[in-house]
Amino acid sequence: MYRYEYETISCDVSGWGMVAGNVYTIENYRSIIDKRAADGWRYVGFFPTKQRGSGHAQEVDLIFEKEE
Repeated sequence: MYRYEYETISCDVSGWGMVAGNVYTIENYRSIIDKRAADGWRYVGFFPTKQRGSGHAQEVDLIFEKEE
C-alpha cells in the first residue's frame, strides 16, 4: 500500500495582460523534490489547485508517494 503526501507551491505571472513579455515563475520546486527524495518519497506528479482566469496555474500541489 502507498501513502501520499502533497506540498502546495505558488506559481506567479508577472507582467500585464496577456502579452509575450509575461514571465511565469514557480517556487523552488527542485529543492522540495530533492528533499522529499532524500526522505524516501517518490515524486509522482502535480495537480493545479488554483487557476487564474487567463489559464495560468496560481498554485499547484506536488504529489509524493511512499510504500508502507
